[in-house]
Amino acid sequence: MTAIASPAEVPVQRRPRPVVVEFMRQQPLGAASFVVIVAMMFAGIFAEWVAPYDPLNIDFAGILAPPSWEHLTGTDAFGRDTFSRIIYGARTALIIGFCSSLIGSTLGLLLGASCAYFGGRVDMIIQRFVDIMLAFPIIVLALVVVAVLGKWQVLGIDVNLIFAIAIPIVPNVTRIVRAAALSVRAMPYIDAARAAGYSHARIIGRHMLPNLMAPYLIMLTAYIAQAILLEASLSFLGLGVAEPTPAWGLMLSGNASDFFAEAPWMALFPGIAISLAVFAFSLFGDALRDWLDPKFKT
Repeated sequence: MTAIASPAEVPVQRRPRPVVVEFMRQQPLGAASFVVIVAMMFAGIFAEWVAPYDPLNIDFAGILAPPSWEHLTGTDAFGRDTFSRIIYGARTALIIGFCSSLIGSTLGLLLGASCAYFGGRVDMIIQRFVDIMLAFPIIVLALVVVAVLGKWQVLGIDVNLIFAIAIPIVPNVTRIVRAAALSVRAMPYIDAARAAGYSHARIIGRHMLPNLMAPYLIMLTAYIAQAILLEASLSFLGLGVAEPTPAWGLMLSGNASDFFAEAPWMALFPGIAISLAVFAFSLFGDALRDWLDPKFKT
């Protein structure tokens, strides 16, 4: 007869924790950064309901009003509520930052995978262009692209500014993806797919790119922070978002520098918003790298 195990002898199988709970347990800084990012996204998406005032409403009676219960972060030189402009500026920063990082990281993903797959002359030509682009500081390269493309606004967002920020991201992502794709290219299933007669596009798209998603997602997240900072820098220099569109970098230039001694809140609170956004996306990108890369797992 088969012995029946007693309840004490039956091993208890623990239910696996949800991915989100496990991520929060192992990456507390990443979880805190994710909360900040979600709050920014919520404020940007629902700015019409979150912001207490119209960001474009000019009130000459309330010019340079200090922070109070009526205006939590004060008003600017035109009497506009600074807190409302910061909330609407989150929408501008997230749209430009996400779109720029998405375009730049995706182009870098495709170029890096192509370099590793084809090799030879294709790899050499693309890498020489990458080296040329990397020779210029990212802010200088973005300034050149903005000056060449000019301004093209759609729904208040400068589309050319998005491409100007995305182009400097491409060479950095290309080199990182190429290094990861070289190991994928050496896998036996890639040679098997080529022997089976599959096209180059199918091999790259269905066999290489899925194995490169981890570094791609990490760089996509990390470069959002750099794109937000670069957009703020270009707006501060007068080459980014133009008035009256609310933008954090634009709030730091012009009247904010003129009235800094009299009304420091005009530059203080937008600067805090930029710093918080950059730190949040940078820390979340680092946490995502530690979470997805098995080399960093203990």
